[in-house]
Amino acid sequence: MLSGSQKRTRWERVASLQLPPSLVERTWEYLKRGDVLARLGLCVLAVLGLWAVTTAWSIPLGYERNYTASRDIVAHVKFDKADRDRTEQARDLAKRTVSYVYQQDKEPLVQLRAALQNRIVLVAGAKSLADLDQKSWHEFFPPPATGPGALVREDDAEQFRLFHDALSTPESISKAEQAVGEALAPAEQKGLLKKLAQAPDEGNQEEIVVVTKGDPEDAQKVKVSEVLIGEADWLKKALAERLESPVVAERTFTWLRERLPTTLVVDPDLTQQAKDNAKAAVEEKFITISPGDVLARGGEPLTEENINLLTLEHDAFLRQLGFGQRLAHSLAALGMFVALSILCGVYVVHYEPRLLQSLRRFSITLALIVITVGLSVMAAQDTFQAELVPLIVFGMTLSIAYHRELALLFSASAALIVVVSTGRGLNDFMILNAAVASAILLVGNIRNRRKLIYVGLAVGAVTLLTTIGVETLAEQPWRTIWPDALRFGLWSVFAGLLMLGLLPFIESLFGVQTELSLLELGDVAHPLLQELVRRAPGTYNHSINVASIAEAAAESVGANGLLVRVGAYFHDIGKMLKPGYFVENQGTDQNRHESLVPAMSTLIIIAHIKDGADLARQHRLPEPIIDFIEQHHGTTLVEYFYRRANERKESNPDGTEVDESDFRYPGPKPQTKEAAVLMLADAVESASRALVEPTPARIESLIEEISMKRLLDGQFDACSLTLQELATIKDSLVKSLTAVYHGRVKYPDQRTA
Repeated sequence: MLSGSQKRTRWERVASLQLPPSLVERTWEYLKRGDVLARLGLCVLAVLGLWAVTTAWSIPLGYERNYTASRDIVAHVKFDKADRDRTEQARDLAKRTVSYVYQQDKEPLVQLRAALQNRIVLVAGAKSLADLDQKSWHEFFPPPATGPGALVREDDAEQFRLFHDALSTPESISKAEQAVGEALAPAEQKGLLKKLAQAPDEGNQEEIVVVTKGDPEDAQKVKVSEVLIGEADWLKKALAERLESPVVAERTFTWLRERLPTTLVVDPDLTQQAKDNAKAAVEEKFITISPGDVLARGGEPLTEENINLLTLEHDAFLRQLGFGQRLAHSLAALGMFVALSILCGVYVVHYEPRLLQSLRRFSITLALIVITVGLSVMAAQDTFQAELVPLIVFGMTLSIAYHRELALLFSASAALIVVVSTGRGLNDFMILNAAVASAILLVGNIRNRRKLIYVGLAVGAVTLLTTIGVETLAEQPWRTIWPDALRFGLWSVFAGLLMLGLLPFIESLFGVQTELSLLELGDVAHPLLQELVRRAPGTYNHSINVASIAEAAAESVGANGLLVRVGAYFHDIGKMLKPGYFVENQGTDQNRHESLVPAMSTLIIIAHIKDGADLARQHRLPEPIIDFIEQHHGTTLVEYFYRRANERKESNPDGTEVDESDFRYPGPKPQTKEAAVLMLADAVESASRALVEPTPARIESLIEEISMKRLLDGQFDACSLTLQELATIKDSLVKSLTAVYHGRVKYPDQRTA
């Protein structure tokens, strides 16, 4: 024991023991991280978004057209139903009894008074009946009969004298004119009408509305009896009261009665407006439905009328709910959303962590969930009943972007939210889940555009049969089962066709590549590959060979062989900018690196990674292909030039120290199995070219050496490659390279050459 040290007590020894943090402590430390808090915040926003798009504060109706209830559906609350028949009858009555609108034009009466004045002056100016034109006289004294013998009556002379004497002076004529004007004043104000324009069963027959021509605002209600010309007794009485001479009054009335004009004309626009106003003014009539009244009969499919009645009853029920009841329902829905979020979150953390690594992809996925649920709730209305379409597209999208297991879990959760939010039952959930699950399981690898059409047809058939089975078990009648089955089946087929058009956008949004897009991308006519052939034919040939052996190796461990093959086509495109510095393009020319120091040569060699990535981004290659370009060398050492640099240092002790990091590729290390496979295939294909006698044993030894060197250098630390998979990859590479360098029979002329 050292001097000065003190012996610790047992308690101190126990207290000094540091145990690993508990699960709660680890969880708390994890939740305090900024990136974790950001993702939790996005989850909270997604839950609130689901709460909003599903209107979780309101209880759904739960019925749809053609649904057949097993028993009568009765009202639970009192409500009013609009009585359309009574309302239409009342409105029709109001329309038929409305007062027609007539336009009054008093100008004909003004002209009539002027003509009468002229005739009076003419008669008053004659000295005797003989001096007066008989035609003018007969206007005041019409002959009793037609024919030559009836034109002159015995008392005409006496009547003329009385009429002439009463109007012998200008004052008497002026008074007569004034009296006539006063008698006709009501007619000028209200108008004259021989008969009503409307039929006896149309419009008000007792009164009309009169408006002055040119001034629609000047309107007045007038009794029909006051404007009908008829026998014009009102005019006869008015003239008798105002004219002193009974003869003049009688003769004036005789002259006017035959000439009274119609001054009222129906205004069709104002009349129609009056009818519309009268119809709109009628209040809607209602029928009161009491609790217990039957709203829909059991055993009969719900019609549009039944749905409308149930909706009215449901609205009345919602109006009676208190704030506490609404809050409880809303919190229950939120609880369901949170529970499903936790379930999906636990799965993602343990089985799909790469979804959490990219904040962009995580945000897009959450937004897609909210949008899918919102569209499904909207499409579930009776007008469309197409909630299946967004759910199938959502499930297929996640299956393409991630894995089937995640797609199944997320789609089932979305379908459950849609069913609960729309008030549907277990039957609908089974149909929706069967359709989405079949789409996810069938979509698989998409190598051609017909695949999505076939998937849509297959999903349609599965959905049709599922609907028949589920609704048969639910005791729905056949007359409603078949329409529902056909509807669900056709919507499933439509979802497959819709997915065909959305596929390029989904690939771009999630940064994934389907086999269809990879096949299109791997076309040798691609501009970058054509330029690589022209500038660096040796590199192009190397890329083709690497693609062939890498695809087989990737498929041997269950990786995406097609993705590796296409990535291999482009992995060395950066070499086309300086092709002469790479051995496969030099041929018999002098090696350009002989005149360069090792450090400069290393910079040129390493630069093809950055140049290739820049070219790929410039030509909009997808991110997975760019990852191959950046990761196919990882952080490996450029051994040849590193050894040369060490040799130069040994020959010149005064030179600068050689830093190994200066001779390593910038990385990153391979992040996926596919990138690791491409790294090995690229290395062994290049190295095998230097073998003098590429026998199977030498090839196997070379591959073993290179793979172990990469393994010990930690190049596979960032991917999920296991030792067993590494051994399988090595076996595949040995077989592929042995097939390339297989022995050939030498013919006699070849032996002597």
